[in-house]
Amino acid sequence: MARIGVDVGGTNTDLVLECSKGVFYHKVPTTLKNQSIGVVEGVRGICKRAGIDTADVELIVHGTTTATNITIEHNGSECGMLTTEGFRDILHIGRHKRPYNFSLHFDVPWQSQPLVKRRNRISIPERILPPAGMIETPLDEEAVRRACALFRKRGISSVVIGFMFSFLNDSHERRAKEIVLEEIPEAYVTISSELANVMREYERFSTAAMNCYVGPKTAYYLRDLDAKLREAGVTSKLRIMQSNGGVSTVDACARRPVRILMSGPAGGVIGGASEGEMAGVPNIITVDIGGTSADISTIPDGSVKIMNPRDTYVSGHPVLTPMIDLVTIGAGGGSVAFIDEAGAFNVGPRSAGSEPGPACYGRGGVEPTVTDAQIVLGRLDPDLALGGDLCLDAELARKAVEDKIAKPLGMSVKDAALGIIRIINNNMALAIRSNSVARGIDPREFSIMPFGGAGPLHGVALAEAVSARDVIVPVAPGITAAVGLLKTDLQYEYTKAGLVELTKATDEELARVNAAVQALRDQVVAELDSDDIPRHEQQLSVIAECRYQGQGFELRAEMPAAELTQSNKHEITDSFHAAHKRDYGYAYPEAEVELITVRVIGSAAVRRIEIPKIAPTDGSSIDRALMFVRVTTFDDGRTLDTPRYDRTKLFAGDKVPGPAILVQHNSTTLVPPGYVAETLDYGNTRIRTLGE
Repeated sequence: MARIGVDVGGTNTDLVLECSKGVFYHKVPTTLKNQSIGVVEGVRGICKRAGIDTADVELIVHGTTTATNITIEHNGSECGMLTTEGFRDILHIGRHKRPYNFSLHFDVPWQSQPLVKRRNRISIPERILPPAGMIETPLDEEAVRRACALFRKRGISSVVIGFMFSFLNDSHERRAKEIVLEEIPEAYVTISSELANVMREYERFSTAAMNCYVGPKTAYYLRDLDAKLREAGVTSKLRIMQSNGGVSTVDACARRPVRILMSGPAGGVIGGASEGEMAGVPNIITVDIGGTSADISTIPDGSVKIMNPRDTYVSGHPVLTPMIDLVTIGAGGGSVAFIDEAGAFNVGPRSAGSEPGPACYGRGGVEPTVTDAQIVLGRLDPDLALGGDLCLDAELARKAVEDKIAKPLGMSVKDAALGIIRIINNNMALAIRSNSVARGIDPREFSIMPFGGAGPLHGVALAEAVSARDVIVPVAPGITAAVGLLKTDLQYEYTKAGLVELTKATDEELARVNAAVQALRDQVVAELDSDDIPRHEQQLSVIAECRYQGQGFELRAEMPAAELTQSNKHEITDSFHAAHKRDYGYAYPEAEVELITVRVIGSAAVRRIEIPKIAPTDGSSIDRALMFVRVTTFDDGRTLDTPRYDRTKLFAGDKVPGPAILVQHNSTTLVPPGYVAETLDYGNTRIRTLGE
């Protein structure tokens, strides 16, 4: 039976199919108005390419940017909010943080682009008190009904419910949800205790508000895609990549779309980690460069990192959901080059996308992009894009660079194109340093792994900029994120606030923690059961999120395998001290450790895609892969005759000296002078300086 991974980007939709006939790759333009159309066309196309029927597909794993795009474009649902009387403005006040500490001109996203407008935030008389969740003021049910009447009048059907201390007692939130659904049966309702059952009211409310903001449109897209696939004869299971690197069901993601805000980039990181393992390189910095953005992640020792909750922001709003540690910037093949009002030369973050796309696409775009600059410099061959499936116009690319950049700045077209490339490379290098050097990681001990359709054209330049060890180019760079979708497991997570001082914890408090763990286990097992995962294949892990008394945020620590007791609770504190030492360089073994949150993660292993090895070199000349020679301009300004090689005709062990360009259907790899590209066992490539 066949399996398909589908990754939808801002410009292209990438697909990989694994079946008994082998592994197949495919790329189609993203249909921005309705991404499901492009997905269905891609599935049909790749099945046709593999010579199988769509009914033979047993599983589709999908990475989507639908929820992310809603936050970027600020076109989510109009939301209403019910919150505790006296706390209506928590979403406006936030944490009193300045996005840029020393700037006098800055934007505060949670105020300028609120997820819930102030007039739609209705305060409800009710109050729950810490530390045990006692009810001081009962829920005013009539006030909830009056608020619903107001929402109906305003045409609001997406409702957030966030009450103070609901993580200790969620009875008021649950009752309010029941009333809302009685009054507005079609409402999309999110309660904060169901989504982020942890302390910190601002972050909890923001997470729930984000869920309602992106929820209706995301849920519609996922269910529409499921329906369209079935209409196309695909009756397989559809699974969605989550921000934490696991996959989940359509229904679960439709109810909790905040879990898929980083769905697309997560697949790339998982795929990059797998490619590093195939190349025998444990330390990897992945740079996923598509048409619209660049996603950067550092993978030390082959381990994908999860962000600390204090860093999980999306479009300026805190979202308390596990996310793979990555940085996203507006830098891609479609990034537009322009001269601003002050006369400065800029590239990105605005993108031409796929419609109209770069000027060279011939779809009406007139602004120069990074892709246009690559064509002007001879690094992309207009007749070879996507194996010739995408026809590019070199003259349109040249005209756009000349008219918009070269003439206004009084420079040659070549220098203008080089300027575009240098600016975008510098932007990406800064982002790489922020995810490595700024966190105490030395890039000299890491390999740059560029992928995405545009990635391998920038790989060597980025490695030089950050002094990385070398460059590893994946087997199918333009499809790596889609490949990662077939290399991840089914995964669910649930949390519950703990609030226990471990050293002083009583037997009663430990019993309360054990009860919370068991309740979370039951929730996770129920989710896995609904996916028809046999109990013996279900894997559950329990994590304690702890902090030193008085600290602002938590770190993850390991829980004992057995029930928590007075005799084994030291295992949590020992693990926490070690985690603190690892992340911050010091620990306080004698200090009090507080258990703040218990998290249970349930997973089930999924069969991983197997990339076959390629044939070893037979000693013959690499001329077998030579296509032709054309002039190409490199970063040092030299224009040289540069051979093009068909990358698929290279054997393991073949070495291609620069200058050279390796061509394949889904991407193009640039090998500058002074470098050599060696083909590895699986068809991946290592690029390093000559003589190493």
